[in-house]
Amino acid sequence: MKIVILMEDTCGEPCCEAEHGLSVYVETKRHKILMDTGASEKTLENAEKLGIDLKQVDIVVLSHGHYDHSGGMLAFCKLNKDAIIYMQRTAFGDYYHGERYIGMDKRIAGLPNIRMLAGDFSVDEEISLFTGITGRRHWPESNRSLTMEKGGRRVQDEFVHEQCLVVQEGQKLLVSGCAHNGILNILDSYREKYGGCPDIVVSGFHMGKKGDYTEQEARVIRQTAEELKKTKAVFYTGHCTGEKAIALMQPALGGQLTSIHCGMEVITKPFV
Repeated sequence: MKIVILMEDTCGEPCCEAEHGLSVYVETKRHKILMDTGASEKTLENAEKLGIDLKQVDIVVLSHGHYDHSGGMLAFCKLNKDAIIYMQRTAFGDYYHGERYIGMDKRIAGLPNIRMLAGDFSVDEEISLFTGITGRRHWPESNRSLTMEKGGRRVQDEFVHEQCLVVQEGQKLLVSGCAHNGILNILDSYREKYGGCPDIVVSGFHMGKKGDYTEQEARVIRQTAEELKKTKAVFYTGHCTGEKAIALMQPALGGQLTSIHCGMEVITKPFV
């Protein structure tokens, strides 16, 4: 299994350009998968510089309905007209951060190769998607400022449009975009649906904050790290996690936690 970070908020490979967004390329013997497309066509440019031919991608997964994960979709579909795009039907809602619209470009709805889902879905024995994450253990506090349009008014976004990718080829890989539903709740849901824990997790944790954390917020982040440590999975995180949160988690997780950057290839071997 090959896993490459095509887009992330920070630069890794000098040839790549970073932006606020996320895109992860996963290659198996059967499939070439694109999880999210970043915020723009810069994701495609990074792929070309890294020698990854996106014309060969056969599966695209949208983690949730925000612009920074879907912004490169239209450009990708001009390049690759055959890949099947899987997203939850609810991803086309109207989503906001404060007064700013952060949902998808509505033109994406007109793409001919989209497969709208209404729950969990299995592509084959290697690739599957799950959603319906209802737990609220350490639900990210930063979600509070994210809303959706419902019945003509703004209400709290509960992220029913979020879905996770599971790849099983020898090792078990879990990829989430921002883990808006909370990484612990996502792992709980994985455990219920698949049994055990994944070997590798690539995900933002949506813990980022511009100002300083309150004592309670910092405590929750440390407690989350202690819970993640028990899983024995290897975690690759970035994008919406924030450097301060990673620094708070690192003492507990050590080599079990790695920051991702543009152009980085994820090491697919178990943590010892």
